[in-house]
Amino acid sequence: MDVVTFGESMVLFGPDSSGPLRYVQNFNKSIAGAESNVSIALAKLGHKVGWFSKLGDDEFGRYIQSTIRGEGVDVSRVIFEPGKNTGILFKERFMHSNPNVYYYRKGSAASDLKAEELDESYIKDAKILHITGITPALSESCRKTLFKAIEVAKANKVLVSFDPNIRLKLWTKEEAIPVMLEIAKLSDIIFPGIDEGEMLLGFTKPNDIADSFIKMGCSVVAVKLGEEGCYIADKDRGLYVNAYKLENPQDTVGAGDGFAAGFLSGMLKKLDLKECGEYANGVGAMAVLVKGDMEGYPNYEQLMAFIGEKKTISR
Repeated sequence: MDVVTFGESMVLFGPDSSGPLRYVQNFNKSIAGAESNVSIALAKLGHKVGWFSKLGDDEFGRYIQSTIRGEGVDVSRVIFEPGKNTGILFKERFMHSNPNVYYYRKGSAASDLKAEELDESYIKDAKILHITGITPALSESCRKTLFKAIEVAKANKVLVSFDPNIRLKLWTKEEAIPVMLEIAKLSDIIFPGIDEGEMLLGFTKPNDIADSFIKMGCSVVAVKLGEEGCYIADKDRGLYVNAYKLENPQDTVGAGDGFAAGFLSGMLKKLDLKECGEYANGVGAMAVLVKGDMEGYPNYEQLMAFIGEKKTISR
């Protein structure tokens, strides 16, 4: 397995029109979850990926499992929990702004994930364990599970990839910061945004954020800069990688997960930092061209065409 990841995935209801949800009549059903987004994006790029979680033993849980499996991700370690619900969320869209998100996930099956339920051999056999800061925010048992997974990865020389993905709708800043920093110190690769760098470290300049995480022990830092691209650093150097210009973005949710997947894909292919950044920017940009969290992720040939590495014949 190239990458193993775990965390909560939910059923997403996206409105078919803009405006307050009280006036919306129709919704489209899809799935949402940072870790499953990364797994799907990597699978589309041709990597062997596994995702696991707990799902409610209900139709929404079965829908999530079949959707992720249908995208080429191994879901053999998913646990179905009788008596627990699968989480759901609703998006609320307004023109020219990021969507609002409303969660209905408290007490969900995924929030009951326990450390003793980990299949340690599944993590040991991977090249990279990808985690996010959403999982430890769900519950104390999820937090313990995440740290156990990191412990297994480190003991078996599996790289730990970490996207802070701070969600202040799930916990407070005071709760989040010490946990995020503890995870960062144990991570090999980290994907902070500027807001996360400011919250966790007090810095707003990409090079300061990267240098700080490098000093903590991270080997590679990829700072997400949105429309400006990214800043990538290791212990030897740092560089900016320009973003790809977009004419008509549709939905920004899922772009950061696509960015992480693109970067990890480049690392798995042993590309240099600049090329990893180009992959990351490319997948992240393509994600926002389509409504939905993961529907816009490209396959390898589409990504190569988008970043200018390959010509395509459309007719």
